[in-house]
Amino acid sequence: MTLTVAIVGRPNVGKSTLFNRLAGRKIAIVDDQPGVTRDRKEAVGRLGDIDLKLIDTAGFEDVNDASLETRMRRQTEIAIKEADVCIFLYDARVGVTSLDERFAQLLRKSDKPVILAANKCEGKQGDEGLLEAWRLGLGDPAPLSAEHGEGMSDLYELLRQAEQKVAESQNLSEIDFSEPRPEEEPFDPDAEAPPVDPTKPIRIAFVGRPNAGKSTLLNGILGDDRFITGPEAGITRDSVTVAWKWRDREIRLVDTAGLRKRAKVQEKLERLSTMETTHSIRFADVVVLVMDPKDAFEKQDVQIANLVLREGRGLVYAITKWDAVDAPAEARKEMEHQAEAHLPHAKGTPVVTVSGLNGRNLDKLMDACLKVHKDWSARIKTRDLNDWLGYVTQKHPPPAPNGKRIKPRYMAQMKTRPPTFVLMASRANEMPETYKRYLLNELRAAFDLPGVPIRLVLKQGKNPFADKA
Repeated sequence: MTLTVAIVGRPNVGKSTLFNRLAGRKIAIVDDQPGVTRDRKEAVGRLGDIDLKLIDTAGFEDVNDASLETRMRRQTEIAIKEADVCIFLYDARVGVTSLDERFAQLLRKSDKPVILAANKCEGKQGDEGLLEAWRLGLGDPAPLSAEHGEGMSDLYELLRQAEQKVAESQNLSEIDFSEPRPEEEPFDPDAEAPPVDPTKPIRIAFVGRPNAGKSTLLNGILGDDRFITGPEAGITRDSVTVAWKWRDREIRLVDTAGLRKRAKVQEKLERLSTMETTHSIRFADVVVLVMDPKDAFEKQDVQIANLVLREGRGLVYAITKWDAVDAPAEARKEMEHQAEAHLPHAKGTPVVTVSGLNGRNLDKLMDACLKVHKDWSARIKTRDLNDWLGYVTQKHPPPAPNGKRIKPRYMAQMKTRPPTFVLMASRANEMPETYKRYLLNELRAAFDLPGVPIRLVLKQGKNPFADKA
């Protein structure tokens, strides 16, 4: 079985560091500044032979008002409800605080197994803090250092005990935990690569400038307050992935931090958030560029769209907050005009007007994402490509630099995701960019590939008379 583990505690005790340690890679942003994590973040991990579903949470704040801290606290409370067991982390160097005591009281009421862990115990600096842990009434603390990997064996034993309790509560006591789990099959470097799985989850990343409405839009799609939202700009810092299903298709929705102009990004934490968003774009299948209708397609939006196209990802424009737009018909025409004027090389990219608050056109947005993903994965027959090549070169013949005409001879598709084609032609290295753009635009129109970056590789055949000459 997979054990769902929520890592909880007050701010800046090392929850994200332990989350990354158990996940086996750096997923959550870590910084000395308190309150870095805001939305709850999930990942799979393993400790020994225990499979884990990890939930990283925001630092617990004992507030109940309309502030951002209250919204973060609600996300932590949801994580506790969803978890099988909670790891309550506190800073052994600082010792037990009054906020730790109030949080421990909340955990005791939750009726969930709780593992008390004292972090930052490397050396002898946390010895005094270990003794203070008895005030929390949660048993003997496990000393560990998430940053250095110390104390993981003690944590493993506590997780094993918690796994048995969870199994018993779920009537799974027939599982023999003493039996070793089967080992994974060794990696065979000579084995053939498996074919592309059409049922593989589609990763859709939502990107844009700060306060464009990405998290609100995602909450509307999910029908749940999964992400923290509010009028404050820059609430989201980490890229958070949520598993979801749309019309029997597995989807991975990725909320990202807002991208500002590079010159304005000064703080280390914002640089880390920007790097995380760029990473999410690089590993997405489709990217939804979310824009506010008041200032859509400004320079920063265009730069983000160009980054998506350079990375070879599918692209969809989402104009959010459409419920607050006056004269929507005229505004939509203006959005489409701006898209074509600023990004002519992405001609035909879907423009969807949406509202996360009232659910406007969310179905259309997902339909557009699936259409772009289908086109992004499209494969075109070689015969159809060469028939098309003969037609477009007859309609508009290639140029003749220095009086010698370039002769396209053959075309084939090399790969998908994104669609990549090779064109064999005489004097291919002299083909001007204008004619290459003509071929790409005609290819996009002929085979209905809007919103998809297309790669065209030019190759020149070997001259059989070159050696004789």
